[in-house]
Amino acid sequence: MPREELLSPEGLRLDGRRWNNLRTLKLSLRTHPTSSGSALLTSGHTSILCLIHGPSEPSLRSKQQHDRCTITVDLTYAPFSGTDRKRRNRTDKRISELRSVIQRTFSRAVMTHLHPRSEITITLLVLSQDGGVLAGCINAATLALIDAGVPMWGYVAAVTVGWVPGQGGEGEEEGTPVLDVNNAEEGELGVLTLATMGDKGRVILGMLESRVRLEAVEGLMAVAVDSAGKVKDMMDEEVRRHGEAIARAAGVGS
Repeated sequence: MPREELLSPEGLRLDGRRWNNLRTLKLSLRTHPTSSGSALLTSGHTSILCLIHGPSEPSLRSKQQHDRCTITVDLTYAPFSGTDRKRRNRTDKRISELRSVIQRTFSRAVMTHLHPRSEITITLLVLSQDGGVLAGCINAATLALIDAGVPMWGYVAAVTVGWVPGQGGEGEEEGTPVLDVNNAEEGELGVLTLATMGDKGRVILGMLESRVRLEAVEGLMAVAVDSAGKVKDMMDEEVRRHGEAIARAAGVGS
């Protein structure tokens, strides 16, 4: 897709956002009280549900580790989540890759040493997909783990940033980063998914899924780190709001 179709002369994208605008982010905690923790995240037209089970006895003895808990990730796409109505099974290469990335990310973020010989299962269901699925899964899992009371080193906040190449070709106009890409943009651009942890924004995940000029990577990372901090603040605001609602319902402080 040509650059002029991705960015108008006024600098607007296909959905009317400017390059540095996040999509509308809606967050909800404790959506499924029967699980240990749960969260629902909606970012534009991408919607993801996350359920947490555990810490509990591992489902398989081979998963038991004497010095820490095991993080298990189960990721499913609803058949109606995309326009192609494609069914994805557990052996799908893309799903296996995303599961592995999410598992490694939260194995670093969760204080696994506090729950040895146990298992925490992160179950993710993609209800609707319009770009940024990996980032959405990470953010939904962070909220659900907090809802479950699982101790973590800090919030894990993720964003996706795409790179729109310049019109002049190599050596001329550098290009433009676009924040929080949708499905149409994701299919055309080089996209970086980045996750940070804690108030200092330490990067714990960087996943570049297509070719981007080396000169563009530093700019992409700068935009992503700054935006991940904004996402973290929005998640923190929702967690505090949820906590205050629970306290009011319990009559604490009244």
